[in-house]
Amino acid sequence: MKKLILLIALALPALLTAQQRDWANYGRYAEANAQLTTPPAVVFMGNSITDGWDNAHPEFFTANNFACRGIGGQVTAQMLCRFRADVINLHPQAVVILAGTNDLAQNTGYISLEHILDNIQSMAELARANGIRPVLCSVLPAGDFPWRPGLEPAQKIVRLNAMIRAYAEREGIPYVDYHAALDNGSGGLDARISRDGCHPTLYGYTLMEPMVVEGINKALRTKQVRYTTPIPNE
Repeated sequence: MKKLILLIALALPALLTAQQRDWANYGRYAEANAQLTTPPAVVFMGNSITDGWDNAHPEFFTANNFACRGIGGQVTAQMLCRFRADVINLHPQAVVILAGTNDLAQNTGYISLEHILDNIQSMAELARANGIRPVLCSVLPAGDFPWRPGLEPAQKIVRLNAMIRAYAEREGIPYVDYHAALDNGSGGLDARISRDGCHPTLYGYTLMEPMVVEGINKALRTKQVRYTTPIPNE
């Protein structure tokens, strides 16, 4: 009995800390969600790559009535947890899901490619069940993760993207292949597209914008002209 009490005493602080921590970071967009007076046309769900997009080029979001709901460092499980609060409850027409980089970087520990795909599929299914059309995106190329070097992610990204594409094709969901467009031929990103080999520069985002707009238009079955940044001349 004394041993059980001791184990509980030792575990209790950790349990309380976990309860006090907003693991999915619901608080990040709580105020922005509450202030919305009309539904966004599209919500972008993702990690720092999505979050950085809004920082680098906010006009892409404001001009098109898009809502950025990216949070740096997040894995697909965290996005799935907050999917109702940050996507479904906003009642968009479509959601763009760009996820998986931080899972492969093992930000919250090891996770198999199959379970990463499970989380992405679950987000897509939740969207569809609530009348929201999903758009799935490939994970961007990365030869290494600067915050967790040595994992050699390039081929894992290729395999995960093949799984996401196969699911999207099977379910009739638009798939935006950033990887094919941005790959430098070695499974990474050139310096003009990314300074750290993972997060796009503004130029990188200008390449991504027309691709995702095409995916959104496919999902919504429209040919609507949307604002994108003109791509600079080479």
